[in-house]
Amino acid sequence: MSNPSPRFAPYVLVTPAKNEEALIPHTLDSVIRQTVRPAQWVIVSDGSTDRTDELVRAAAAANPWITLVCLPPRAGRNFAAVVHATERGLQALTVAHHEFIGLLDSDVRFDPDYFERVLETFASQPRLGLAGGRVVDVGHPKDRIPRNVEDIPGATQFFRRACFEALGGLVAIPEGGWDALTCARARMCGYETRLLTHLVMDHLKPRNVSEGGVLRRHWHMGARDCALGYHPLFEALKCVDRLRESPPVLGAMARGLGFLWASARHGCRHVPEPLKRFVRQEQLRRLRLMFRLPPGPLPQAQSCAQGSAGQP
Repeated sequence: MSNPSPRFAPYVLVTPAKNEEALIPHTLDSVIRQTVRPAQWVIVSDGSTDRTDELVRAAAAANPWITLVCLPPRAGRNFAAVVHATERGLQALTVAHHEFIGLLDSDVRFDPDYFERVLETFASQPRLGLAGGRVVDVGHPKDRIPRNVEDIPGATQFFRRACFEALGGLVAIPEGGWDALTCARARMCGYETRLLTHLVMDHLKPRNVSEGGVLRRHWHMGARDCALGYHPLFEALKCVDRLRESPPVLGAMARGLGFLWASARHGCRHVPEPLKRFVRQEQLRRLRLMFRLPPGPLPQAQSCAQGSAGQP
């Protein structure tokens, strides 16, 4: 196995991958070159038909702390598959002593001291349960800081083990967005979540590219927000905020129509009601702060056993 620095508690990583032969070498290189390497890294090949498995096996031969899990090909495709593959990776972990769990995409690139700096942040903030750096698509400006610094992209979510275990598992959403729900669930359980804006992870291909053209991707994002139980007022203002994004006006309209279409068709069917209420309370509080209104009380943390963890 690897030799994590004695300065830091050990951590493990889990990465789902499917047909990533062009990009996974960058991710492999980024992790192998870390100044503080993981105790174990499980890569789950979700029915890959290209050279992904071959590349990971070669890396594992030289780095025995890398484990490859190969799943059989499956028919169809949805975003819930990422959660299912991640769960298989978690089941394959054999290192019992670890205090942190990282979920990592297979098409990212980052600096050699990335995880060292993440661990330093956790060491200085004992209430922090979930954190991670900014994920920036290649070609996009790296100086743009998201407005919401409490949500961490799934590509780089890094958990204190106690926080992750309190969740009782990830919620698989066919439309995607499990990462946003995970952040809300961690806060619902009483943990702090933080986007580490000083750390940047390069995302080497456009997100949701498999959904088709740019308008189709905007439509899907609106449908996804509906599936996550987002408040309609919050979604409407979100669309207004994106009127200038490419393509101007049309992208925001596609997003809004996707939300309305999904609302009329099936609504929020995968998110437990207590979690849905918590998410909407957070969103309304953010809107009040944006318009400089009294924010009202913080959404109350509650036991994860009350509907915030596990599959609904």
